[in-house]
This record gives sequence, C-alpha cells and structure tokens, in this order.
Amino acid sequence: MAREPRPSHSGQDSWGFATRALHIGQGPDPATGAVVQPIHLATTFAQQGVGQHKGFEYSRSGNPTRAALEECLAGLEDAKHSLAFASGLAAETTLLLLLSPGDHVVYMEDVYGGTFRLFDKVLKRYGLTFSAVDAGDVDAVERSITPATRLVWLESPTNPLLRVVDIDAVSEVAHSHGAMVCVDNTFATPYLQQPLRLGADLVVHSSTKYIGGHSDVVGGAIMTNNDELEKQLRFNQNAVGAVPSPFDCWLLLRGIKTLALRVERQSLNATEVAAALEKNKAVKRVHYPGLASHPGRAVASRQMRMFGGMVSFEVDDEATALRTLGRLKLFALAESLGAVESLAEHPSRMTHASMPVSERKRAGVGDGLIRLSVGVEDVADLIADLESALA
Repeated sequence: MAREPRPSHSGQDSWGFATRALHIGQGPDPATGAVVQPIHLATTFAQQGVGQHKGFEYSRSGNPTRAALEECLAGLEDAKHSLAFASGLAAETTLLLLLSPGDHVVYMEDVYGGTFRLFDKVLKRYGLTFSAVDAGDVDAVERSITPATRLVWLESPTNPLLRVVDIDAVSEVAHSHGAMVCVDNTFATPYLQQPLRLGADLVVHSSTKYIGGHSDVVGGAIMTNNDELEKQLRFNQNAVGAVPSPFDCWLLLRGIKTLALRVERQSLNATEVAAALEKNKAVKRVHYPGLASHPGRAVASRQMRMFGGMVSFEVDDEATALRTLGRLKLFALAESLGAVESLAEHPSRMTHASMPVSERKRAGVGDGLIRLSVGVEDVADLIADLESALA
C-alpha cells in the first residue's frame, strides 16, 4: 500500500505546531470579526432550494463548529482528513465498521481496556477475529498476520505499560501483506508524534485526554490521508451518528490552543517524576520511554518529539499499590488522563478491569501496577507527594 503524500493546508503547511493549533479552522469569524470560533447550535440549516445549501443541511451530517474542529485536528496531525466523534470509542467503533465479517485484526496486547472490551465483547459477535501480539517485536507481528488480516492496531506508547512500537517498521510489514495500520495516538498526542508520517494509514484519538486537556469534555477523532478511507468513514460517521455536540467541539478547540504548552510541561514533569521513582527503593520498576532503562527509548527518540506525560510504575503487590494510591494528596485517584491536573489509577481494577485476569497477566498488567498522568503542577510538589505516599 503506497504512502500518501504529505498534505498542504492552503499555504499553512509551513506553520509550526503551536501556530496551527491557534489558527487552522479558527477565527476571526468572517461574519462578526470575533476572534473565538462561534458555537453553531442549529440542528438544521435553511436551503434556498432543494439541494441548494451552504455546505450544511442537518447537524448530524455536518456542523460549522465541528467542521472547524475537524480542520484544526487535520492540521495538527498533518492529515488531509479528520473526523470528530462523541468519544474515542465512538471513533474506534466507526473506524472498525470499515471491516467485514471474517476479517482479522492484529492488535497490540498492551492495549487500552476499553479497546479490548470493544474487540472482545462486542465486535467478535459480528464475525471479526482478533489476535493479540507484542508489536514491539516486528517479526511477531508478521507471524500473526493471516490472509484474512485487514488491520493492524497499534498504540505507541501503550496504555498502561508505555511500550514503544516502531510504527514505520510495522507499517511496512503490514502493507506488504495488504493490511492497513491504525495507531491510537492518544498518549503521544499530535504534538509529540505523527503516525501518518511514519507510514500509518489511520490515526485515532480519545480527544477527551490531552487534546481537550481540562477534564471537561469527552470526544474522539480519526485522521487519514487516504481519500477513499475518508469517504467510507464520512458515510459511517453520518450513518451511525456518534458525533459530538457543537459545544463539545468548541471546548476541544479551546483546549487545542494550549496543547503544545501543556504537553511540553507535562513531558518535562514526567521525565523528572520517572527519574525520582526509579531511585525510590519502594518501586520495583518504572515504565517511561524517556528513561535510559526503557527498551524502547531509541525508537521513541526517533519518532517522538518528547517522551510524554504518562508514567507507570510497579510496587510489590496490590495491597501496596492500593495503600500508595490512598495516601496521595496532589494526584487525584481517577480514571482518564492528559488533563492539566495530575491523576493516578490502578489499571487492573480500573481502566483495564474489563480484561480477564489471564489477558492482563499475559500483557504484563500486574496487580502492583500504578499509572500516573502527570499534570502541569510544580514538579517538586508532585515528587514529594509520591515519595510521601510510598514511604
């Protein structure tokens, strides 16, 4: 499958990331001069005659505020096309409707628990088949591909073990067998990593996380450079109808304005947090791509701008993990991630509870694992909070 050329955004291709985040798809509003994108709440749009409209007919099919968000997201991922959804899982479901009964999906074994639940508990009932693999081993990916394989599903870094996948190498293998590659880029964000440039065909995001960045909106997105895939996805988006509200789109546009600033600070903080945890005698192992001890550091250095704001670490057992989580003061015990405030959670009981114990163990998600979403607070305070909880 040939790679698509890098798209151009009407002369904006030379803009830096932070400039794109502020200006692509956004104000000033031509009608009023407002520098902030307006919220178009209308559910339907008047037509001058049958079929004669200004690009919008019915808000499920298309909405001006959503169109602005989609244009902006495409610019951030260096994509020709972007589609917005009501949640990350709504985006994933709509994407997987590109497949047919009998099709096979190879996926990274260390995958978000909600994605596993969608694969294992929902889509298997409709004739799709799935195989888990350590996609850090490119040869293992190739061995898992069958004549029925239509899609290879990756996360990099993965949730929750922060494993790193060589997207370029896996894409080359998948394409040689006629399979597409989709990368869940939620952890890395478009600021740190752009999988379409690395050979992927599709990118998905839970925009609830870093893109929104303030724990106040749920959303999802798909990006691609492939015109035919976009046509099919756009049909599915309208037919299924799992689209975001105009207000949610506006909130995401607001969050995007500070995405580069937030992710840079979160990455710097996470690097220091991971280093401090690695020195703590109560910690058995730290998972963070920026550490010299991380086996995927070289690949992460090559395909990411920085190493991200997510850190996972292991303590002796579940009791120790729960005790540590209960002692934290600044890190809130909560699911989700990527917002300005720091969060901590217990994957085996929370985000990955839908995975059977056998699957969690095979993937390496142990009962002593704690996942951190490092925020923008003063890093010394975050380290002190962790050290106090671990004491």
